[in-house]
Amino acid sequence: MPKTKIWLDALRLRTLPLSISGIIVGTALANFYGKVDVLVFVLALFTAIGFQITSNLANDYGDGVKGTDNESRIGPKRALQSGLLSKEELKKGIVVSSVLNFFLILVVVYAAFGKEQISYLLLFIVLGAASVWAAIKYTVGSSAYGYKGMGDLFVFIFFGLVAVLGSMFLNTKVLHLEALLPACTIGFLSTGVLNLNNLRDYESDTQADKNTLVVRIGFKNGKTYHSLLLLSGFATLLWFVLLNFTNWYHFISLVLFIPIFIHMHRVYKTDAPVLLDPELKKLALNTFALAIIFYISFNNFL
Repeated sequence: MPKTKIWLDALRLRTLPLSISGIIVGTALANFYGKVDVLVFVLALFTAIGFQITSNLANDYGDGVKGTDNESRIGPKRALQSGLLSKEELKKGIVVSSVLNFFLILVVVYAAFGKEQISYLLLFIVLGAASVWAAIKYTVGSSAYGYKGMGDLFVFIFFGLVAVLGSMFLNTKVLHLEALLPACTIGFLSTGVLNLNNLRDYESDTQADKNTLVVRIGFKNGKTYHSLLLLSGFATLLWFVLLNFTNWYHFISLVLFIPIFIHMHRVYKTDAPVLLDPELKKLALNTFALAIIFYISFNNFL
């Protein structure tokens, strides 16, 4: 297999739409409340993509080194697991992507705040550095938080709160309390994607002592938790729409919860983890589609 194809597979490009969903919703809120700087929006998208790529490479490395990725794993084979990339190659990839991330962080915060607002500039540099740290430490190292059942909390914070509120603030320089609601929506749905991944990998994670939240609470309770996450996502978005309702099309984004609820029912009725793999793409793409429709419906159809 050509090396370029191997690296593209290792980057797991299919995960990128979910990674930018929070940026899209945050930018939609910025436009709804005030204004959007297109350059900041584009740079924020690239930065989020960079974080996700670093996370993907780090997960490949971390799970591979720990032996979590083995023959019992469901889903696409990882690069280290299959021997297509060595530990050294993956470590170099993580370093290179991290350096690029820090460069993008500096560029986007400078584009947003310039030299005048030093306190905001420093705050977002720290947030960016924390995002890179979180992307790597999910599976890498002896203190990897993904192995201690903490992954859900970090995904909710960084994919939801930080991505949505951060991208909104980069444009508006103001936080609105109501914006917490759609930020929580994206956080809940993104956590749902992680939980679904952990439900799928329940058996292999249990064997490898990867104590995800699903391993801790059990497969059946993990499915109930999945339903609660998706219902919470719906409730927070509905709350935001009701608070800001001025036109019928503000409700359009809620329609995207129809396929999400169908997905929720299928997951709850499924007893075999292997059958959950196709549902991952559905939930991730529905979340991305919801972000797009939210932007359109709250900004007068562009």
